[in-house]
Amino acid sequence: MGDSYDNALAETIIGLFKTEVIHQRGPWKSFDAVEYATLEWVDWFNHRRLLETIGHIPPAEAESNFYAAVPQTAMAA
Repeated sequence: MGDSYDNALAETIIGLFKTEVIHQRGPWKSFDAVEYATLEWVDWFNHRRLLETIGHIPPAEAESNFYAAVPQTAMAA
């Protein structure tokens, strides 16, 4: 069962996105322009944004490092 912190994180990210993209780069001419800007921002947020708390690397790189360090177990077919 979820708790209030689950929603708080989602609302924080949505607020950050609105502040950085929607309000600063508008007014928008079409839905496609908003969709493309959203895709660009999500790509930046996951692959190029450097996070101090994980060693100044992007979140996607931290995730790759984590799974590379986890021992792989054989799976039954």
